[in-house]
Amino acid sequence: MIPPKASGEFVAAMEQVLDVCSRPHDPAHPVVCMDETPRQSISQVRLPLEAEPGRPAREDYEYARRGSCNVFMACEPLAGRRMVRVTERRTRADWAHFVRAIAEAYSDAERITLVMDNLNTHSAGSLYEAFRPEEARALRERFEFVYTPRHGSWPNMAEIELQVLIGQCLKRHIDRIETVRAEVAAWQRHRSNLGTRIKLRRLYPSIES
Repeated sequence: MIPPKASGEFVAAMEQVLDVCSRPHDPAHPVVCMDETPRQSISQVRLPLEAEPGRPAREDYEYARRGSCNVFMACEPLAGRRMVRVTERRTRADWAHFVRAIAEAYSDAERITLVMDNLNTHSAGSLYEAFRPEEARALRERFEFVYTPRHGSWPNMAEIELQVLIGQCLKRHIDRIETVRAEVAAWQRHRSNLGTRIKLRRLYPSIES
């Protein structure tokens, strides 16, 4: 959402993000959006009752928590390309390893622009905590980090991709991280085969006075 009062910091950050997202497709300098979301592992306490003649299927509302996991999403909107990883935790090291996976996936690119929010783990310092200094520096130099402003993350297409993933794949009780990983991998293959692209309908939103 747009903050109710004008903010120079907000406008400056938003204009930078919109300029980046408006760049033409360039395989040597891809614009990749990144986001993440935690998911709870949940199991049913009682087995659901199947439908019978004259009676619909019934499912008990009681459930048990079985831990949690984190879903990382990276997508290149103009290429219809996406990458998803499921981790057991949500730490600086987990983010750093995902960034390295992005770099490996774009090994032919000269420099990758990574659009993301201002989560405290999303920083070059996380690379140095996870890897040796020479590897961390090499990774940092492969990327241009661009941050969406607070209350202004809507240009980050990875948020949209995550919502699609959750709605199509994860909006149900799943009690094992292995199942989450299998479901996510199948979704990624299917959606990538479709070549689904995401583009903003307009550069700036309409704001009613």
